[in-house]
Amino acid sequence: MNEVLQKYLPSHGVAPVFKMVEEHRIHLKIVNERVTRHGDYRRMPGGVHQITVNANLNKFRFLITLIHEIAHLVAFERFGRNIKPHGREWKFTFQELMLPYIRPEIFPEHLLPLIARHFKDPKASSDTDAHLSVALKKFDPENDKNYIFEVPAGGLFRIYNGRVFKKGQKLRKRYKCLEVSSGKIYLFQPNAQVEFLLG
Repeated sequence: MNEVLQKYLPSHGVAPVFKMVEEHRIHLKIVNERVTRHGDYRRMPGGVHQITVNANLNKFRFLITLIHEIAHLVAFERFGRNIKPHGREWKFTFQELMLPYIRPEIFPEHLLPLIARHFKDPKASSDTDAHLSVALKKFDPENDKNYIFEVPAGGLFRIYNGRVFKKGQKLRKRYKCLEVSSGKIYLFQPNAQVEFLLG
């Protein structure tokens, strides 16, 4: 497991993460990309804790995702199974588990302020923090995707399942977009990754 983690994590994060995985007897599965999530936690029959994380994540996003899922396990054990999945108990646990990793030996210097700010009030997904998401994307392999905020107003874009939308106005935080085939309006985070279509 140690050798596997070295492939997916920043080198200074491997030993402490390995210790956590062992301590909580986690069955860690690294899986093919799932578009709708980076990772998940399940308590399996027999009390086995299974965490899955997408293999295509860069090392920094992989670390944040893995700690996010371990925080679910620890919060449920500490506070009981009736807590909200991303409620205050989980947030507190996620902050506590993540704190030892927010240092320059693990994350690049320029990411540290963004990560520190995110962890003042961590969200259900780091993708909802546009600044952090854009900064983390710089460590991904090149791809042909754009962010919604880069698509010009009125421009057409395609999402992962082939549906095509026309970008509309920005509300407080999200963009109002029209699905071309149905005429329905959907809201998109500014940092959602899409394929820009030349009209």
